Amino acid sequence: MKKALITGVTGQDGAYLSEYLLNKGYEVHGIKRRSSLFNTDRIDHLYKDLHENDVRFRLHYGDLVDSTNLIRIVQEVQPDEIYNLAAMSHVQVSFETPEYTANADGLGTLRLLEAIRILGLTKSTKIYQASTSELYGLVQEVPQSEKTPFYPRSPYAVAKLYAYWISVNYREAYGIFASNGILFNHESPIRGETFVTRKITRSVCKIALGLQNKLYLGNLSAKRDWGHAKDYVEAMYLILQQDKPDDFVIATGVTTSVREFVELAFKKLGIEIEWKGSGVEERGYVSKCNGEYKLKEGSEIVSVDPRYFRPTEVDLLIGDSTKAKEILKWKPKYDLNSLIDDMVKSDLKLVEKDKYLNSGGYNIMRYFE
Repeated sequence: MKKALITGVTGQDGAYLSEYLLNKGYEVHGIKRRSSLFNTDRIDHLYKDLHENDVRFRLHYGDLVDSTNLIRIVQEVQPDEIYNLAAMSHVQVSFETPEYTANADGLGTLRLLEAIRILGLTKSTKIYQASTSELYGLVQEVPQSEKTPFYPRSPYAVAKLYAYWISVNYREAYGIFASNGILFNHESPIRGETFVTRKITRSVCKIALGLQNKLYLGNLSAKRDWGHAKDYVEAMYLILQQDKPDDFVIATGVTTSVREFVELAFKKLGIEIEWKGSGVEERGYVSKCNGEYKLKEGSEIVSVDPRYFRPTEVDLLIGDSTKAKEILKWKPKYDLNSLIDDMVKSDLKLVEKDKYLNSGGYNIMRYFE
C-alpha cells in the first residue's frame, strides 16, 4: 500500500486530495498545525477512530517552520509521496505578514526537501511542490506556460518563487523526484471564505435571502483563470505518477474578470446586475429579478472598497496547460459555469440554514473580510 504525506491537509486542496488518494487505496498522513480552534471541518468525514480497523487516514501535528518536527514526521511515515500544499496562501495578507510568509512558504519547502535528503529518501520519496500562477505576476506573455518568465508581485509570490527554484535545484543537485505544479486559481464549495470567489458566492446567497445588504470587492477588472479544485488535485496525483520529475502548468485556458464572476453568480439565482461608474466609484445595481428571490430593482448590492486593492496588482492570468494535457493526459471536467453552479448551490444551503437559525434568535457567523 502506497503512503502519502500531505502538508496543508486541512485546506481546500488537502481535503480533496486526501479523499482522492484514499479512494485510490493509499494510506494518507496529514500534517496540521495546532490551533486553539478546531480547523478540521473539511476532513472530518475522512477521519476514523484509531482504535478501529483499516485506519488509513492519520493526522500529525506539525508546522513548516519547524524543521526537526518535519524530519521526525517524514522519518516515522516513510512516505512514497509528499504533497507540499501548506502555505500562507492569501496574497493580500502576505503584504501584512511578509516575514512569516517567506518562512513558511519559501523556507518551509526547503525544510521538507532537506528532510528527504538527510533521511536518505532521495530514491524512494517523491515530492510535489504546490506552485502558483501568482509567480507570473506582471505577466510577460499571454497565455502563460512553463516557459513564461516569472515576475512575482507579492510577498506570497516571491516566497513561492524560492520554493519553485529550490525544488528544481534539489532535483538537479541530489536527484530528488521533485515536481512543481504551477496551478492557476482553483475554487470549490470548501474554498476559504476570505478568498474572492467564495466571498462572492457566499455573499450572493446572503443578499438574495436578506441576510446581507451589499458585497464589497476590490479590483473588479482583475482577470483570473478559474478551475475546480477537484480537477486540480487529480493533476497533482498524475504529476507524481510520471517516470521523471517535471514542472507543469495546470489551468483551464479561460480567463474571466471578477466583475463577470459576480454577474454569473447572481444569475444563478435569477438576479441580473447593471454596472455604473468606474474604478473605485463603480457600483452594481439590481436590474432584474427573474427567480424566487425578489430584490428591489435599482438597489445597490455591489460596491468597490479601495482597501481590497493590492499594493501591486496582478491584472491578467490565463494558463496554457498543453504540456499537462499531452503528457499527463489531464483535462478539466468542470468549466466556469459548472464551478459557479456547484459553489452557489452549496452556499445557498448553508445560508438557508443560517437564516433559519437567525429567525430563532441565534447568532450566525458573518464573513466580510
